[in-house]
Amino acid sequence: MITRTEVDVAARRIAGRVRRTPVSEAVPGAVWFKHEYLQVSGSFKARGAFNRILSAEVPAAGVIAASGGNAGMAVAYAARALGVPAEVFVPVSAPPVKVAKLRRLGASVVQVGAEYAEAFHAALKRAADSGASFVHAYDQVEVCAGQGTLAVELAEQVPVDTVLLAVGGGGLMAGVAAALEGRARVVAVEPVSAPTLHRALAAGEPVDVAVSGVAADSLGAHRVGAIGFDVAVRTGVRSVLVSDADVVAARLRLWDEFRVVVEHGTASALAALDAGVYRPEPGERVAVLLCGANTDPSDLG
Repeated sequence: MITRTEVDVAARRIAGRVRRTPVSEAVPGAVWFKHEYLQVSGSFKARGAFNRILSAEVPAAGVIAASGGNAGMAVAYAARALGVPAEVFVPVSAPPVKVAKLRRLGASVVQVGAEYAEAFHAALKRAADSGASFVHAYDQVEVCAGQGTLAVELAEQVPVDTVLLAVGGGGLMAGVAAALEGRARVVAVEPVSAPTLHRALAAGEPVDVAVSGVAADSLGAHRVGAIGFDVAVRTGVRSVLVSDADVVAARLRLWDEFRVVVEHGTASALAALDAGVYRPEPGERVAVLLCGANTDPSDLG
C-alpha cells in the first residue's frame, strides 16, 4: 500500500536531485499541461528511480532494472548521478532510440525476449544471482512514491480538480492518486489495445491482458501492478479507453499546435479530451500529464 505520507517523504528525499518542470500554458478548455517529458532522462520515471536508489542499501553489484525503455533510462540516469553501477534488461523490440540512450547513460544493456515480461524475468534472475538491487518499473512502493512527487509539485503550482494520465503498469497513477487523495480525482487513460487497468477494474483484480498497438513500447505491461490496482480502487480512479487512431491524432496535435514531441503512450492522456471520452464539467480545472518524450520524431513531419 502507498499513502500520501510516503509520497511526501519521497518529495523531501529527492528534492534538489530532480529538476522541477513547469506546468506552463493553458490550452483551449482551460486545460493545463504538466511537462514531465522535459524531465531528466526524458520522462517522469527519473523520480521513482532516484527515490528507490536513495532509499535502498545498494550493494557493490549495483542496481538492475527491466524496461521497455523509459524506466531503464531513469535507472541508468539516477545510477550514474549517484555513482552506482546499473544493468538494464530490455526486450529486443525496444525502440533503438531508447537502447542507444541507455548506453549513452552508461548502463550495461541486455536485450532479451520479444516482450517486456521476458526481459523482466531475466532481470529478476540476474539480480538474484548477482546480489544487485532490483528496481521495478512500476510496482515498488519507493518507485510509486517517487512518481507521486510530480503531483505534489502540481498541487503547489496550479489548483486542479482532475488529472488525466496514461497508464501502463500503474506506478505513475498510483503515486499521483495517492498524493492527490481527497484533493483531486485521477482519470486513467489507456489505448484500447493496452487496457491493463481497465480490465483489472472490471475483473475486480489484476489480470493478464494482451497488449499491442502504437503505444505498446511505453504502455506495454501485460498486467497492472498490485500497488497501482489497490490505489486505484481505494481512491476511485476512473478508467477510460481511447483508440490508437485517437492517440496518433493527439500526438500530432501536440506537435502541430504546441511543438511538443512526446511518445504515443504520453499522447493517450490528451486523446481522452480530444476524442471526448472524458468531458470536463463547466469550470472544471484539468491537468494533462505529458509523461515522456523518448521517441523517434521522424514521423511528425
